[in-house]
Amino acid sequence: MYCAEGARQVAMEEQEGIITLPNENGEEVEYQFIDSITYENAEYVVLLPVDEEDCEVVILAVEADDDEMENYVVVDDEEILEGVYAIFKERFADELDFED
Repeated sequence: MYCAEGARQVAMEEQEGIITLPNENGEEVEYQFIDSITYENAEYVVLLPVDEEDCEVVILAVEADDDEMENYVVVDDEEILEGVYAIFKERFADELDFED
């Protein structure tokens, strides 16, 4: 995960929906949608946990299933995560303070 100070304020201003997804322990966690990014012909979302005090964003891949429903998938490739995060940082450079 990557840190973006001020992302919580941007999320609240965006008025986008809350997404509930299971975390690594299988517990339901609410995430605020921050951004959607296309990187190397694939779609990714940048999410921020709603109830956590830290500033770490979560980057997930978006995959469509046979019913054209969107599924969010954990990205294990560090190069892809860094590429998506770099785009996110560039888009929000004027609004957020980033820690790597």
